[in-house]
Amino acid sequence: MRALVHDPGAPQGIAFGDVPDPEPGASEALIRVAATSLNFADVAFLPDRGVPGAVPGFDAAGVVIDAARDGSGPPPGTRVVSFGWSGAWAERRAVDTAELAVVPQDVDLGIAAAVPVAGVTALRALRRLGSILGRRVVITGASGGVGRFAVQLAARAGAHVLASVGSPERGEGLAALGAAEVVVGVDEISEPVYGAIDNVGGQTLTDVYGLLQPGGCVQSVGMASLEPTTIDFERARLRGGDTHIEAFAIGPGFGPDLALLVGLVAAGRLDTQVDWRGPWDKAADAAEALLGRRIRGKAVLEVSP
Repeated sequence: MRALVHDPGAPQGIAFGDVPDPEPGASEALIRVAATSLNFADVAFLPDRGVPGAVPGFDAAGVVIDAARDGSGPPPGTRVVSFGWSGAWAERRAVDTAELAVVPQDVDLGIAAAVPVAGVTALRALRRLGSILGRRVVITGASGGVGRFAVQLAARAGAHVLASVGSPERGEGLAALGAAEVVVGVDEISEPVYGAIDNVGGQTLTDVYGLLQPGGCVQSVGMASLEPTTIDFERARLRGGDTHIEAFAIGPGFGPDLALLVGLVAAGRLDTQVDWRGPWDKAADAAEALLGRRIRGKAVLEVSP
């Protein structure tokens, strides 16, 4: 089958190649992929972590060709969205039925493909903060894929959302998604916050940790800055209060959360914020735009046979 593979010598490390068809395990469905999405982690770490000739990609939506042999999951012909740590950028994908969900008929498969990693990351990171009703929550990197999902979900949960972005232009549209305040960086935030979802890392994570009120928590989700973080915990102790940072790990079993999120999309209660959409032969262009911070939200590739 045709697929996008990691090629260290190609633009953005991505090129077309012919690879063997996937061989599904007993609990895996075989999907004909209609659309896939790009995530920052898909492309930013490809040069360091990618295996030449392997098929990258976390998110894919399409139609079930063969149902799982163990009887789990949906039958052939069902429209689904799926997650896996690789293999999404291909014409066909084998995926465990615990990592997929049925897509409602009125949800476009390209829109559904934008949901898995970004949407489930935002949902699960916010859950780790506990109840945020009426509480101040800062989301850094709020203009990205995870950030825009997190702004919407936190606002729906009743939080006072502070959306932190890299520039005023990157903040466009966030107030309409539910952000009570849109700020550039975090220096403008003067009052303590109950919790934070940090997608940036580096100095931003340090600064956000310093904003926590007693009992507050930062979920360290991403490292868009590509910079290490130094935390002065002695200063935090002198400030007083029990605050902490958690290195967020998304975990398995996407199915129920994917079903919840695509259900919200179908009901018009969640916007996937797809800012770039095109054929998969433009994958390198999309990756370059994503890394260059020229995409607000998600980039979706339409997979052509």
